Amino acid sequence: MSLLATTLILVALAAPLATAAAQPAEKMPRVGYISPGSPSDPVRLRRFEIFQQGMRELGYVAGRNLSLEARWAGNAYDRYPALAADLVRMKVDVIVALGGAATQAAQQATRSIPIVMSIVTDPLGSRLVSGLAHPGGNVTGTSMMAPDLVAKQLELLREVVPKVSRVALLWNPANPSHASATSSAKAAARSSGVQLQLLEARDPQEIDRAFAAMTREQAGALVVLPDAIFTNQVRRITRRCFAAPQSTSTRSWEARSRPSYPFSSRHSSSA
Repeated sequence: MSLLATTLILVALAAPLATAAAQPAEKMPRVGYISPGSPSDPVRLRRFEIFQQGMRELGYVAGRNLSLEARWAGNAYDRYPALAADLVRMKVDVIVALGGAATQAAQQATRSIPIVMSIVTDPLGSRLVSGLAHPGGNVTGTSMMAPDLVAKQLELLREVVPKVSRVALLWNPANPSHASATSSAKAAARSSGVQLQLLEARDPQEIDRAFAAMTREQAGALVVLPDAIFTNQVRRITRRCFAAPQSTSTRSWEARSRPSYPFSSRHSSSA
């Protein structure tokens, strides 16, 4: 979670927490937090620490005047519904959800508890909100609004590797924002005359199978859509990219899962 996202989340949390704080002393505000990773992951743990730091700056300290209930999916999207249901049973005052799938699970678990989303690619296309200016329902927060960026990625890829004719796209069908992103990618591929190979992956094993299919079909490049599972498996993806044939161009990657652009593996030694 970026510092900007954390700041906006805290603003959204201020009202319900202020209401809870005005209650008798024994009524401590309770915040649920759903992360796609695990506390043993340094990146995910750092984001959680930044969130707690922001809460402290607002005067809320976990264990003192705030009950913070963290739930970790451990890289498994299928755990989200149970984690969200658990927080609803605990009657938390607000749920902070990292990613579209976590937000979707929380929204399906409750229509009354406020949900603050973060790192969601396309909340409108995912039907998590009815509008950006006026989200409606019980979901608010920050959005990357990145589905159209995949078209820009393909455009820049053609500039870097003009002769590329077949591009693989790694996406997660369990991510609610990826449907609109893949549609944008298909349209962009048609307009640029590139063949697009869609590769589904929900877990590490499927990532390996996707790379095998990409190599078998001799894809000339790879674009990876932003996704919590892919971020958690960044080292695996990077290793497989550099192990691919030299004719394959791969997408640059940041552990923070911010959108970045393709580069040719032929220049990997200087990257």
